[in-house]
Amino acid sequence: MEYGKRVLQRGAEGLDVTELQIRLAGFAGGEPDGDFGPGTERQVMAFQRDFMKMPKPTGIVARATFSAIDRLADKYPFDFKKLKCPCGTCGGFGRGKFKGQYRGGTAHDEKSYLYEYPGMHRMLLWAVRGVYHYLSEHKLTISSGYRCSQNNAQHGRASTNHHGKAIDLDIALEHGECNLDDQAKCNRARERIVATGNAQIGWAQKNRKALEPSDIAPTWVHYDVRCYERKYLGDKMFCATLKGLDNRKPIKI
Repeated sequence: MEYGKRVLQRGAEGLDVTELQIRLAGFAGGEPDGDFGPGTERQVMAFQRDFMKMPKPTGIVARATFSAIDRLADKYPFDFKKLKCPCGTCGGFGRGKFKGQYRGGTAHDEKSYLYEYPGMHRMLLWAVRGVYHYLSEHKLTISSGYRCSQNNAQHGRASTNHHGKAIDLDIALEHGECNLDDQAKCNRARERIVATGNAQIGWAQKNRKALEPSDIAPTWVHYDVRCYERKYLGDKMFCATLKGLDNRKPIKI
C-alpha cells in the first residue's frame, strides 16, 4: 500500500509501514521491517507525545499524524550541499565504487564494506531530524556528511562509515565556553539520543542506530546506521536530494 492512503496501526504490514518507520526513526526508532508491532506503536506514540504534544497519544497514524510528520520535515530541512563529499571529483555522493568488496583480510561486515553508497541513508537523516527536535536548545551544524574513498585516501582514513551511512554534528559553544564544555555537551547529547532515538553508544547490537563513544568523538556527535543488516542498506534506502529524502506523498485518508 502507498504511504498516506490508509490509517496505520498495530497489525498493519507493508511498504507504507516501512516508510513510516523510516520517517519516525528519531522517535524510538528500530528496524524498518514493514511490520507495525509494539515497537512501531511506541515510535508513533513518542512522536505524538513529543512533537505533536498530544495529551493522550493513540499510537494510530491517521491524517493528523501524517500531516505532522510532513511538518517535521518542513521544520528541519537539509542542505544537501553540506552533506556532499568535499573531494571535488566524485560529484558529492561517491561513484558507486567497490560494490561487493571488503577490506582485505577482514570479516564481511559493514565496518569493512568498501562500497560507496549512492547518497545518504534516508533513515539516518530522518533520525537526525529527531535529534534536532530533542536537542532544540542547541545550535547544531553538520560537520561531516558523505566522504568517498578518494576523500578518505586524501586524509589517510580507512573508515567506510561516511560512505553514506554516517553524519557528524557539531554543537555550537556559547561565549566563554571551552573544550571541556564542548565535551560535556556532546556527552549529554549522546545520552539524550540514546534515550529518545533508541540508539546505542558503540556498535554491539545489530539493527540499531549507533553513536561513536566519547573517546573517539570527544567534541562532536557521530551518528550512523552501520549496524543494520544489508537488507536495510539497499540502494533504495539512500538519497542524494532533499526531494528524495522527504519522498513527499499526498495524504488521501
